[in-house]
Amino acid sequence: MANGSSQGGSKSSGNGFLIGGGVLLALLLAFILQNRETVSFTFLFWTFSAPLWLALVITALVAFVIGQFALMWRRHKRRQARRDSR
Repeated sequence: MANGSSQGGSKSSGNGFLIGGGVLLALLLAFILQNRETVSFTFLFWTFSAPLWLALVITALVAFVIGQFALMWRRHKRRQARRDSR
């Protein structure tokens, strides 16, 4: 019986990922549908038009990548400081 309960746990965690992914997909679809208008952007000397949802998603992705690089740099500095203190 212990085997059956462990298998049930793995199935439920798989279902949790599917449910969570479905909820995120629904939220993303609602976000896109609510922000479909085209807006004009000016950056330095470039001016261009794009859908608002696309600009927001690109901005979020760039911010995420910059945050990840900052965390990697911080971890690297901590490891380096630990090595230097030995």
